[in-house]
Amino acid sequence: MKKLALAGLVAAALTTACNQTKTTETATSGTADSGTGTAADSTKGLTGLFSSYWETQSRLDPLAATAQGDNRYNHILPNDQTQAFRDTLRTFYGDYLAQLGKFDREQLNDNDKISYDIFKYEMEQRLAGLKLNTWMMPTNQFWGLPITLGQYGSGEGNQPFKTVKDYDNWLGRVRGFTVWTDSAIGNFRRGMKAGVVLPRALVVKMLPQMRGKDILVSDPTKSLFYGPITRFPKDFSDADKSRLTDAYKKAISTELVPSYKKMGDFLEKEYLPKSRSTSGIAAIPGGPEMYNYYVAYWTTTTKKPAEIYQTGLAEVARIRGEMERVKTQTGFKGDLKAFFNYLKNDKKFMPYKQPKEVLDAFRKIQATIDPNLKKMFGRTPKTPFEIRQTEAFRAASASAEYNQGSPDGTRPGIFYVPIVDASKFNTTSGMESLFLHEAIPGHHYQISLQQENNDLPKFRRFAWYGAMGEGWALYSESLGKELGLYTDPYQYMGALGDEMHRAVRLVVDTGLHFRNMTREEAIKYMMDNEAISEDGATAEIERYMAIPGQALSYKTGALKIQELRAKYQKQLGSKFKLSSFHDELLKDGVMPLAVLEKKMDAWAAKQ
Repeated sequence: MKKLALAGLVAAALTTACNQTKTTETATSGTADSGTGTAADSTKGLTGLFSSYWETQSRLDPLAATAQGDNRYNHILPNDQTQAFRDTLRTFYGDYLAQLGKFDREQLNDNDKISYDIFKYEMEQRLAGLKLNTWMMPTNQFWGLPITLGQYGSGEGNQPFKTVKDYDNWLGRVRGFTVWTDSAIGNFRRGMKAGVVLPRALVVKMLPQMRGKDILVSDPTKSLFYGPITRFPKDFSDADKSRLTDAYKKAISTELVPSYKKMGDFLEKEYLPKSRSTSGIAAIPGGPEMYNYYVAYWTTTTKKPAEIYQTGLAEVARIRGEMERVKTQTGFKGDLKAFFNYLKNDKKFMPYKQPKEVLDAFRKIQATIDPNLKKMFGRTPKTPFEIRQTEAFRAASASAEYNQGSPDGTRPGIFYVPIVDASKFNTTSGMESLFLHEAIPGHHYQISLQQENNDLPKFRRFAWYGAMGEGWALYSESLGKELGLYTDPYQYMGALGDEMHRAVRLVVDTGLHFRNMTREEAIKYMMDNEAISEDGATAEIERYMAIPGQALSYKTGALKIQELRAKYQKQLGSKFKLSSFHDELLKDGVMPLAVLEKKMDAWAAKQ
């Protein structure tokens, strides 16, 4: 999956953001209000609206700006936990939605119509989210600022550490974390009073994250956050090195360690006793409304949980039939569950001793598909790409993931592989399909091509819609045979296992949050249908408990892309060219699925 940082704005910048919004309204209303301007005027006015929106949005979410290569706000760590901050967002999105409504959509060119539709959807969707009490659960074991901060501050993530100013910028963010922690604890307490609390199983997993051996340190040089000091650029003066070393040691000892300790102690002593024994979000006040929102947010459709649950059951049955066929092909005697156990536990599927061997196996997959990619894609990214091992502090609870590169190519796209123990890394876990999904042509192609497209307004260049983004990545897994992979039946079984995993998600996510399925029932259902360990299934189910609805995006999006490909192959016959289909699908970036289908139908009509 792709990881996104979510943050906001420090209190000092709130006024600026509001003023910026008002200034823009005055600047753009002249063109849009009249309704009689030319299409060129409308385009110019719309471009100005989007540009001004993005300027403010970047200040409201400076961690995301850093990830996108915009380094102007690298010193800001916002406190997005206050009512004032949420009110600012409500005003901000409401104002821009009102301004958009002054444009005549019919006067816009095709690309601007897509931008109009996406922007309208985005503003309405964000405003709807602000009505929910999700702020009472500010972080969990899967994502949240305490985890994101470690990734940024290690010196190996999105935060740049190339200049003295870069190093000073990070100290500014550290200062913001103390304030954020206090506000987040306050919101957790509000949630405790309202009954809007996390499941107990998730809180238990959060405790070691707050108390990791490289987080709660007595010696600051042993901290994860000391990493940048061990990698000073060669051109730094001795005076700067000395000053920064002292400042980082002080920040670690007096701000970071106390903040993580405070959060860990609060979670253990106050929050854990008040956490809930239920698994699904429907069990808390306002929970069913939250889940309906998340389903719409992550699938970008109007599909209801009941329909998605039925789709999941049908997909599980279909993939299970294909698994039975492959099991027979390998000559294995026994039922599917016995075959899963064989794949999970036989030592011949765990040939590695060192993490480097695991990473080299993924590099070999990349070399295998490279010649065939040229036949399937006319456009490929300029952004560099790397395969790295996930940092130790989060490896135990992390999934393999893709972190986007910067649009200027100075930071590569990174495929992170968590390797806690190389000798237990199983080759039948779907290594080939995992690479196609997280790396190439999955997230790396889709995100990089989107970011590199300067013809898109920035709110589209840096957008993320899980249904299309994760849907594309899962669809990419289905290209394995065409790319020269899945020749080994065990690797193909791994790919089927990955597809089954996404189908199972439709059942267990809606099961947990809509049908009162328990954590234990969901774990059992997953293990009955996949070659997954109990630890692996537990981590997955707890992830769905933490971020309801996100797991629905993969299969929903992939099914739509496969449906579109089949539709156009039938419609166009010999005029259908797969590389053209892929290029068109990716060139305008992610968008809600209904907007995507409208755009692709227009493309097909022109072929």
